[in-house]
Amino acid sequence: MEHMAEDPATVAAVMVTPCEDGPLLVRGPFTLMTQDGRRIDPGRATVALCRCGRSSTKPFCDGSHKAAGFRAASEPDPPG
Repeated sequence: MEHMAEDPATVAAVMVTPCEDGPLLVRGPFTLMTQDGRRIDPGRATVALCRCGRSSTKPFCDGSHKAAGFRAASEPDPPG
């Protein structure tokens, strides 16, 4: 049986949004894995992933970026 490529119009997209001074929001059908290939249960359909490194619930955000004074734009850094 020949493998058919999925039609991009019928596949739901995963959206990752870097929040200014905050986490990465991940929405859509995603799978979160450890580097060893074990599945991480996010417990919900939309998750906030830590990017400040201070969360006590890594890889998830717990709001620690606020107290830490984490700063990052939502836009990519300019080439430089």
